[in-house]
Amino acid sequence: MLYLILGRDHPGSLPKRKATRPAHLARLEALRDAGRLILAGPLPAIDAVDPGPAGFEGSAIVAEFESLEAARDWALADPYMAEGVYAGVEVKPFLRVLP
Repeated sequence: MLYLILGRDHPGSLPKRKATRPAHLARLEALRDAGRLILAGPLPAIDAVDPGPAGFEGSAIVAEFESLEAARDWALADPYMAEGVYAGVEVKPFLRVLP
């Protein structure tokens, strides 16, 4: 089943986000390579492709996991959690309709 993972950044965590990004992306690339990643990306804090120093409010990921518990465990093990970028994550079942 698909799950939506919403990570919410701590205010002012942009330097930590930049430093931790390679490890975060490596986990997403592993999901992609396994054919389980539908989409992933950051949530800019302002309406801009490059939010600059305004940074990001969090991230959204839609991926396939065997269960809600597995999706939560994966989300909680993200480097952004370990390094204090995310204040928390929310994981919800997701039903894809389009495309």
